Order: sequence, then structure tokens, then C-alpha cells
Amino acid sequence: MEPTRLDELFLREAIRLARRSVLEHGGGPFGALVVRGEEVLGRGWNQVTTANDPTAHAEIVAIREAAQHVGDFRLQGCVLYSSCEPCPMCLAAAYWARIEAVWYAADRRSAAAAGFDDARLYGELALPAPRRRLPCRQHLAVEGELPFREWLAKPDRVPY
Repeated sequence: MEPTRLDELFLREAIRLARRSVLEHGGGPFGALVVRGEEVLGRGWNQVTTANDPTAHAEIVAIREAAQHVGDFRLQGCVLYSSCEPCPMCLAAAYWARIEAVWYAADRRSAAAAGFDDARLYGELALPAPRRRLPCRQHLAVEGELPFREWLAKPDRVPY
């Protein structure tokens, strides 16, 4: 799919936010927008070091703002524009939010060259849990299933 004039406009805005993050806010070189149609619902720039929040990536910040703006965690019909290819966490958040498409400018190799190497994370996630460097151990599986049974029995649950 070829980018439209609007796609280019929104990508340039994401890049502008990334530059502003570096020059004005002291954050990492990442910016993002969540857009529905021609309306920007959320803007974000990297705030990991300024907010001491490892999840405060530009895309996450933009998704959070957009969800608050529309009053729904589902952002169907929205497009995420990012100054750089989203990391695994941000890509997963886009999936959870039901984002329709993602456009990005720089790729993960450009990020790696600047010291933001997500290749290890992509590699780790492809491994079976027992082979990952971060130990993940299961215990109390039967008890852990109780909240899911209660969730399924709840008549007023909001489906994800």
C-alpha cells in the first residue's frame, strides 16, 4: 500500500515530535501519533528517562492519550504513525488496542545504530519460555485459573 499525502503529513509530525523529544524534553528520539481519519487522537514522545517509566515509549503514550480521548481501550479504525519501527512492546500494544495499521519512518536497524537495539527482545520472544534469559516459572496453575473462571461467569464483563 502506498502512503497518501495524509500518511506523509502524519509521519512528518511523528518525526517532529521525536526531534522535539530530544531537543526540548530530554527524552529519547521517538515520536508517535494515533489518528482516526484526519483527527489526531493522541500524541506521544519518548518519556522513559524523564518519567522514570520503562513503558513510556512514544507509541504507548500516544495510545494511552487516544484511548482516554475516545473513552475506549479499543482504537478500531485508527492508524499509528511512528518516527521509528515500533519495539515489541509497542507493537503488542497496537495489537491490543486494535489499531488498524502502523506506518513508521526509521527502521529497527536505525534505532540499533543509535543504541536502541531491540533485536535481543525480538529474539527472546521467539524462544520457548524455558529458554529465555529472563526466568519465567509457573506455579499454582490451578489456583491461577480461578480468576478466569470467575471472569467467564461474570455476565457484565467487557470483552477484550
